[in-house]
Amino acid sequence: MKKTAKELAAAVGATLEGNGDLQLGAVASPERAGPRDLIYVDSRKNASRANASAATCVIAPLGLELPGKTVLRSATPKLAFAKSAALLRELTPIAVGVHPTAIIAALAQIAPNASIGPYAVIGEDAHIGEGTEIGPHAVIGAGCWIGKNCRIHARVTLYNGVRLGDHVEVHSGAVIGADGFGYTFGESRHWKFPHTGIVEIGDDVEIGANTTIDRGSLADTRIATGVKLDNLVHIGHNCEIGEHSVIAAQAGLSGSCTFGKNVVVGGQAGFGERCKLEDGAVIGGQSGVLGGKIVHRSETVWGTPARSLEKFKEQFAWQARLPELAARVKNLEADVRK
Repeated sequence: MKKTAKELAAAVGATLEGNGDLQLGAVASPERAGPRDLIYVDSRKNASRANASAATCVIAPLGLELPGKTVLRSATPKLAFAKSAALLRELTPIAVGVHPTAIIAALAQIAPNASIGPYAVIGEDAHIGEGTEIGPHAVIGAGCWIGKNCRIHARVTLYNGVRLGDHVEVHSGAVIGADGFGYTFGESRHWKFPHTGIVEIGDDVEIGANTTIDRGSLADTRIATGVKLDNLVHIGHNCEIGEHSVIAAQAGLSGSCTFGKNVVVGGQAGFGERCKLEDGAVIGGQSGVLGGKIVHRSETVWGTPARSLEKFKEQFAWQARLPELAARVKNLEADVRK
């Protein structure tokens, strides 16, 4: 969608310097940009990339001179660029209209302007909101509720009763609402614990490809507004993820974990059952948070078992010196024997 530099500046809260009538139609890196593409630089060291670019419009921080360019000044260039990209990019449709091969149950409620792709299956009493697109081979189980302007990509599976808010995007292969991994042992065998809860997902959530979110056992699994889940994330039964938290790829949550708002989780981090992360907690990649542990507000932890970043760095430094320390111990032992 084309916008003028003046329109973008107003929309993202930037200050315009230069040609406000310049038409822009896309975003790009400085090296790949054309004259009508928008680029950004966030530091002085990248100024040469912007100056050499064919792009004529740049989002840049205060005080960075870019002669001959139309500049949108922002104290947060990367954020302003992301907001601009949302205005300029035209998303490729997942589906257009209702494909004749789609299988839609008689009691399903489909908004008139919703789109259902080839071979998608929509179960009884499912609700598909206005402007929502359901991709090819997706399966929407009975009783699911999907809000407005959602994007459900190909081969997504929503088990019965899953509820999605508005503006939710679910990428290919994700499975939402499967039973959690809950068993109780007795009489020399594992007995399956019931999973009668559902999954509730708030507005503006993005769920990566092949991510899995289990339904609750006797309670519900809840993903709050603004949460972003990377590819291959696993969310166990009864977990609750607070608003605007982000979880990177291959992280795994055991059952009944509770995350506060604005939590950041690095890739491949693992969480034991019933651990709690308070608002603003940061978990380093590949960390292991033991079951029942509390990570306090705005605390950063790293390692396995997870401990404060300061303690982790101190211990890691000592581990790196182990060969040297071992040699010193051997020398001391030799001196003692002498």
